[in-house]
Amino acid sequence: MPSLAPKKTLNVGLVQQAVADNNKQTNWQKSANFVRELAAQGCELILLQELHSTLYFCQQEDVDVFDLAETIPGEATDFFGALAKELNIVLVTSLFEKRGSGLYHNTAVVFDRQKGIVGQYRKMHIPDDPGFYEKFYFTPGDTDGFKPIDTSVGRLGVLVCWDQWYPEAARLMAMAGADILFYPTAIGWDKNDTADEQKRQCDAWQTIQRSHAVANSVPVIVANRTGFEASPIDGDPGIEFWGHSFFAGPQGEVLAQASNDKEETLMVTLDMDRTENIKRIWPYFRDRRIDAYGDLTKRWRD
Repeated sequence: MPSLAPKKTLNVGLVQQAVADNNKQTNWQKSANFVRELAAQGCELILLQELHSTLYFCQQEDVDVFDLAETIPGEATDFFGALAKELNIVLVTSLFEKRGSGLYHNTAVVFDRQKGIVGQYRKMHIPDDPGFYEKFYFTPGDTDGFKPIDTSVGRLGVLVCWDQWYPEAARLMAMAGADILFYPTAIGWDKNDTADEQKRQCDAWQTIQRSHAVANSVPVIVANRTGFEASPIDGDPGIEFWGHSFFAGPQGEVLAQASNDKEETLMVTLDMDRTENIKRIWPYFRDRRIDAYGDLTKRWRD
């Protein structure tokens, strides 16, 4: 499937944000202020982090949290759709979606300038770890699989957080013609971990995503949250979100990176012609032995 990217260069931005409470309107306005800053610098495509409307609520299992979920369309999509229209940008957002009674997803929504919503992606890989009890809240995505979203600036391969550890997801997005891969993210450290372990985790997180850029010869954009969010459970350490939002080029090179502990915006200018040339010089898709990969669809090779 050919790319839809109409531009030789593209100004892309991301927002790295801290969240202090569950006041959605306050958090939306804060995100909007950052988005406006980037748009004023010439950004046409902007990524927000995972679940940016509220605190990261998956540190516990609590049925009352489902009240935070949003329908699509709904108040959240109305707000960010109007923002994309006002600024004439493509905007990638994230929300806790109420799809139906008792059915909820972790969903990225893409708005394209004056068109409103042009696509959505429901997180496919759902973790269940201490402090990240996402399986309690989110049903895995079940529509269209790993399918890019067509926009006025190109075909966007939007994935979400835990998806970032799976090369299969990135590959399938690239195979469907994604020009850029996006990962809205909420990941951080257990404060009980040693400094060495924290560094290993953060390095692994960046390395795996840079490898998706290399293996598929596409830019990768990652927006992670920052700041400490206390656990609502007595005795639990809470999460120090490690920031480090970044852009990687089609050879995995880091084009820009945020700090670990500050709210920031980043912008880069992507050279899409260079991305095409990299694919010609390193023809990974040509040399794939698809005849020998059948076992990848198995859980384990016995």
